[in-house]
Amino acid sequence: MTEEHKAAANPGQPKGVPVYQRLSRCALIFLLLALSGIIFLRRNIITLENLSYHTASMLFQPQNSSHPALAQKGPLPPYNNHTICSHLEPTPDEALEDRALIDAIAWPKPPAPTSLNQTSDPVHSLFAILPSKGGRERRVGDQLEALVQMLDFQGRPKRYGGDFLVARLHSPELGAGVAGTVVDHLNGSYSALFPLLWEGPAQVTITMVHSSEAVAVLQRLREQRSDRFFFKSLFRSGKLSETSVCNMCLPHNRPQEPLCNYTDLHTGEPWYCLKPKRLSCDTRINHFKGGYKKDLVTNKEALLFQSRVNIKVVIHASGPDRIDVLPRKIDDPELENRSIEPGPVKYNPSGYYYKGSWRSFDGTPVRQFDAKSITQCLTGKMINMYGDSTVRQWFEYLRAFVPEFNLRSPAQAGPFMAVDCKHNILLKYRCHGPPLGFSTVRASELRYVANELDRLPGGPNTVVALSLWAHFSPFPVEVYIRRMRHIRRALERLLARGPGTLVVIRSANLRALDKEMSLNHSDWFSLQLDRVLRNMFMGLAVVFVDAWEMTLAHNSAHNIHPPPDIIKNMISLILTQVCPAKKKS
Repeated sequence: MTEEHKAAANPGQPKGVPVYQRLSRCALIFLLLALSGIIFLRRNIITLENLSYHTASMLFQPQNSSHPALAQKGPLPPYNNHTICSHLEPTPDEALEDRALIDAIAWPKPPAPTSLNQTSDPVHSLFAILPSKGGRERRVGDQLEALVQMLDFQGRPKRYGGDFLVARLHSPELGAGVAGTVVDHLNGSYSALFPLLWEGPAQVTITMVHSSEAVAVLQRLREQRSDRFFFKSLFRSGKLSETSVCNMCLPHNRPQEPLCNYTDLHTGEPWYCLKPKRLSCDTRINHFKGGYKKDLVTNKEALLFQSRVNIKVVIHASGPDRIDVLPRKIDDPELENRSIEPGPVKYNPSGYYYKGSWRSFDGTPVRQFDAKSITQCLTGKMINMYGDSTVRQWFEYLRAFVPEFNLRSPAQAGPFMAVDCKHNILLKYRCHGPPLGFSTVRASELRYVANELDRLPGGPNTVVALSLWAHFSPFPVEVYIRRMRHIRRALERLLARGPGTLVVIRSANLRALDKEMSLNHSDWFSLQLDRVLRNMFMGLAVVFVDAWEMTLAHNSAHNIHPPPDIIKNMISLILTQVCPAKKKS
């Protein structure tokens, strides 16, 4: 074959190049490709080692989310989700419920003040007890109204609403107290309404928790700075250990930094940690509170959060702050629990204190229990308590009557168990899943309440007690709504398969506040979550323990963990539901 024919047969080969040289060049190219593949594979193995049964959910998209390219066509409800997890979009039906819940807790926003002097000052502000209709004497069953006028630090009347006020009517002499309700007239004045439920002296106390200007700051922090409360986890393998920052959704300001994804596969609840530099995601051993970020507010805004100046300061009366309540007239119908007189606004509380004991307003007599009757009531029962430390207080109260089984658990987080084999009593407490601000929780003990409820068979001898609110206050309301929605669905399934199951839900309560606590866990945050909770479980066969009113009506100082007197009354309320009084024949 001539050289021309060879060139024509192999047009891509250069002329006069030996075959072995051409093979050497091919081998070199293949070698370079192989080395590049090995380097690429090694870099990806480092990233892929994050995947485990915990982190395989990186590929998991919750049922409520959709990829932008696959988004449903057509208009969605005009609702802006402020959740910090952009991929957790609600379904259209969930978005409608979210919008209704957000609208139900809407709070008036004031104009921006130019100085502290233009903000609400509880010391200058005043309230007055309004005279009764027709000037007649006040009797049990009537409604009392007090008018509040808010003034600024220069003594000028406020012209807009939005202040966060709480009110109570009480009688230290009688051990009596009831929470009032406050109506905002949106012009700087407010009405505090109280039912008159006992005979004798009654004193009005009205407190400004936060000014309207301070509430506006809290609203901004909730919507824009949900990262102000952060968490950490310890990773350990042998002698090597690392600590990493964790949260519900971490900011992606460093997109090249890998994450450990601990999203719950059943509920879709998100949780992430920054991946340790030298350890895999499987080596996480615990979870604990990292702390609070500083410098959240400007120096000007900080003036709105001063103890004894504009945080939980009592407003004084312009005249008398006490009244004497006469008994109901003899010709009035005898009612165990009095209704309120007709009027433009009616307020029925959930209950009130009298002689130190809580009385339900719905007409159910609250029984009083001693050690013997508590044991009798709990015989054959399984009490399951889930949530934060406020429901753990119930377990701590009851373990005085049921021997505790030592699980060698952390003092704050548990889990805890108490067993009375003789009377077949089982008490259990388990904390809820993250976000959770306890000191230390074992990673293996991080459980979501909805998943725990799905493991219960239920039935007439099963009691479920829930309290989840204290650790959710720094986060957008949508985070709480999503968690409560999972729990509500789990409760619906439990009640369907286990008829007769008693479900008790504890509301939020007031707490002591200073500047830092106000910015992260203000009573205003708690009140908002409490209203969401009540609306979401309305109509479900559950019993509410109104911790908000029980702490507001009591004469003790506000505390995240209410004192024993209040806990005792809560337990009596629950046991009355577990073991109702037998009807007389």
